Amino acid sequence: MSFPLLTATAALPAIGAIATAAVPAARRTAAKWLALGVSLATLALAIAILVRFDPDGGRYQLTESHAWIKDFGVRYELGVDGIAVALIALTALLIPFIILAGWHDADPLETGSKRWRPTQGFFALILGVEAMVIISFEATDVFLFYIFFEAMLIPMYFLIGGFGDRAHEHGEEAASTQRSYAAVKFLLYNLVGGLIMLAAVIGLYVVAGNFSLQQIAEARANGSLHMATSTERWLFLGFFFAFAVKAPLWPLHTWLPNAMQESTAPVAVLITAVVDKVGTFAMLRFCLQLFPEASKWATPVILVLALISIVYGALLAVGQRDIKRLVAYASISHFGFIIMGIFAMTSQGQSGATLYMVNHGISTAALMLVAGFLISRRGSRLIADYGGVQKVAPVLAGTFLIGSLATLSLPGLAPFVSEFLVLVGTFTRYPAIGIIATFGIVLAALYTLVLYQRTMTGPVKQEVSAMPDLRARELVVVAPLIVLLIFLGVYPKPVTDIVNPAVKSTLSDVHKKDPKPSVEAAK
Repeated sequence: MSFPLLTATAALPAIGAIATAAVPAARRTAAKWLALGVSLATLALAIAILVRFDPDGGRYQLTESHAWIKDFGVRYELGVDGIAVALIALTALLIPFIILAGWHDADPLETGSKRWRPTQGFFALILGVEAMVIISFEATDVFLFYIFFEAMLIPMYFLIGGFGDRAHEHGEEAASTQRSYAAVKFLLYNLVGGLIMLAAVIGLYVVAGNFSLQQIAEARANGSLHMATSTERWLFLGFFFAFAVKAPLWPLHTWLPNAMQESTAPVAVLITAVVDKVGTFAMLRFCLQLFPEASKWATPVILVLALISIVYGALLAVGQRDIKRLVAYASISHFGFIIMGIFAMTSQGQSGATLYMVNHGISTAALMLVAGFLISRRGSRLIADYGGVQKVAPVLAGTFLIGSLATLSLPGLAPFVSEFLVLVGTFTRYPAIGIIATFGIVLAALYTLVLYQRTMTGPVKQEVSAMPDLRARELVVVAPLIVLLIFLGVYPKPVTDIVNPAVKSTLSDVHKKDPKPSVEAAK
């Protein structure tokens, strides 16, 4: 029997979460180092998955399958394609940086303070989320996926509500109320989506007789399983609604700005760079593969919603006074690009969307974590409270600038390649949608450059005149992300080589081919 690498990659952070939570309260520093060590070991296992995965091999590799709940046809089935491998690697890469960035975020404000949960709980919850996200990317049993898709809401709820941002202009009591509101809103939105998905999961079992993604997809492909048109459409909508809430897609997005605003910067990165990717990933893995005809039927409406997300998110980002809310609305715009690329039903669009998931995770982590370091120094999230930072903290300002430029998809940085592929892939099939979506790029330039100008340039405000530059730990967090942004911006081939075969399989599931160019290339 071969080593169960996929199980180990998900189980290690889960075991680490339990061990971290069990560390005595007096040994706060030991809990931090334990969590960091577990996250690095998980990264090593994720690298092992990358090494063992063969892009030219079978669609699902490193598979594991064991009977679980026999009476209901539920199996413990795992397997990864290129898209899952890329996102597992992203998740495992970001968690150590999230832990390092949040090294002091759960420390008490003063000796004996009861206003913050124990430090070990903060890091245990982060590891718990990592375990659930990774197994969600690995699961090929629909019911198994659903369990962890929903279960990750629990630790996220406590991370948002219990370990929120300390920078609040209206005092601790108001901050506590706002954190509770944001956490409850996050939970309710996602629970409603999950309950609707549960009904669809049950309906899928009634129709197919099992929960195995591969068996159902093969039965649909060879004609041994037929779904009535109306049944397929209703089941698709049940799945898609839950994924659209998680993604988040307009108009189901309103929980995200509150959640990111009230979270610490590392938790905000965990939300938008890690957890939300499960929604867009699931659209590719489950919606398109299980319900190909319904996916094509819903495509025009979904593309319009994605386009609204792109423009609406960017417009609202322009007018934000709060740094974290600005990044949140920028992410809504970026997720619009990802969903547009998925449902453009072209190889360029879906390759760009998958690459965008990876690149958005890295760029958002870089920008938000540097913003978190900035906010922790000044004690305010308001843009107006800053000015002239680049004169007193040039390294901080420089990394903030690179993160901002990546957010607007500047050529030479990683998000540019993915955004370009999404737009090209969309334009070849839906030119009007592609043209309008380019306005999102213009607006991105506006909100990111204005943010940098108002916080980093101009006269030095008295409150930031003594602001220290990035410390060694903070540089360890930011520098690798900046290097990755530049490397993948110049040479994205390592990622595209992994994901492209999976994209071709997905297009085959929905019986779509790339449109032929209107003008043939000269021979």
